[in-house]
Amino acid sequence: MASKQIKKGVLLSYTALGLSNLIGILYTPFMLSKLGQSEYGLFALAGSIVGYLTILDFGFGNAIIRYTAKYKAENKSEDQWKLFGTFIRLYAMLGIFVFIAGMIMMFNITSLFGKSMTPDEVISMKILIGILTVNLSINFPFSIFGSIITANEKFVFQQIINIIRILTQPCIMIVFLLMGYKSITMAAIMTILNIIILISNTLFCFKKLNIKIIFGRFDRPLIKEIIGYSFFIFLAAIVDKLYWSTGQFILGAITGTAAVAVYAIGIQMKSYYMSFASAISNVFLPKVTTMVSQNTPQKELSSLFIRVGRIQFSILSFILCGFLVFGKQFIECWAGESYSDSYPIALILMIPLTVPLIQCVGVSILQAQARLKFRSYTYLALAISSLFVTIPLAKYQPQVLGYELSSAIWCSIGTSFCMLFANGLAMNLYYAYKIKLEIKSFWINIIKMFIPVCWIPIVFMYTIDVHFNINNWGELLIAAILFTSVYIPSFYMLSLNREERSLLSKPVMKLLRR
Repeated sequence: MASKQIKKGVLLSYTALGLSNLIGILYTPFMLSKLGQSEYGLFALAGSIVGYLTILDFGFGNAIIRYTAKYKAENKSEDQWKLFGTFIRLYAMLGIFVFIAGMIMMFNITSLFGKSMTPDEVISMKILIGILTVNLSINFPFSIFGSIITANEKFVFQQIINIIRILTQPCIMIVFLLMGYKSITMAAIMTILNIIILISNTLFCFKKLNIKIIFGRFDRPLIKEIIGYSFFIFLAAIVDKLYWSTGQFILGAITGTAAVAVYAIGIQMKSYYMSFASAISNVFLPKVTTMVSQNTPQKELSSLFIRVGRIQFSILSFILCGFLVFGKQFIECWAGESYSDSYPIALILMIPLTVPLIQCVGVSILQAQARLKFRSYTYLALAISSLFVTIPLAKYQPQVLGYELSSAIWCSIGTSFCMLFANGLAMNLYYAYKIKLEIKSFWINIIKMFIPVCWIPIVFMYTIDVHFNINNWGELLIAAILFTSVYIPSFYMLSLNREERSLLSKPVMKLLRR
């Protein structure tokens, strides 16, 4: 039953991703045209600032998943109910703290951005931060129920709710944007829809999972154990915000909202790319936790690590190569020529990000074994170091071989350099020598997969640069279809093994027989 939920969960995850990306591609240009570059930059910056408060989750969401899965495997139902009661009280207190912190930020916007924003932008920013803070503070005490659903591997319900949100939110937004409303209304709509989803998760947990909540005394040994486990996830969340949100904050303070908008589109491209990997990785934490609890041999964990990594690389290599070839033309057709710098920003972020995305099972193993200390400290040190690199690069914009790069591009370079060092070198050494995963075998597998098809993006880039000039959607679509018709069959025949080809071909053959 659980394996069916995983398969259906992955399928629905990709359905949701397909819809989300398709709707995003169709909806974003409309939103940009209605909001304008400055208003969109304002909206993105407000979301980025309030996003810092999400780290106050302290990694408890992952802890709920881990300990619920652990207690289920050990048939300790009452311990689960007590765990839920403990976390609800903790999250309620955190929600209050988030609200206070958000209000403090709201009243200090002028001192932070007064030099780079107009008075009207400062007022709008305060309102946006107020609305988004309320949204987040409500989210905290109810977020436990989403984690409970994940721990019980009820991925189908989660993804159906997600698909409904993906379809509903832009439709409502479009109506209000056509009526002339701007970013403040968008933030209010997001808050209302989020509350509806939280209520749905809560009802599902009580009605379908039949959970109970026991409010007893705080179990101090358990709290200490949970904090020890969650602390390093908390550090990872801080690093995540430093990596992905600080660039927008720096640009907002130094350059203004237009630069934030360009950087935000690059980040959005990165997020699309990242979401294709997370669709699979999100369903593996309960499975890996169970394997670790049952003392599964390390060789089987390495096998899962390599097998999932190959599947992830199969998907991500196609997306990355396609974006490398057509990304610039796509962004200019989609968002406009004023966003052309978003292409190098996205590409600079996507390339080093590929390493942790294809090694997602490694992070699940670290979480299940409660061995996140090295990863968290390494990431934190490099993320802090990146600030000392990124700020002067964004401010002074040094020339490279006589070319001037924008402050937004320099922000992405500073971020990516640290990311590549942390994920490409430090974590792979740790996986190999401390966790005893077969890293050498992993990279041999990945290299062997890519070498047979690496010529395809090179040939297409050369051909487009020398012989063609893509200026519209029709030409871009024809070129993309041609690229796909060459890349996918080549990758299928030359890069996939027999098991992977079977995994891909069986659903297609079933569909054809029907």
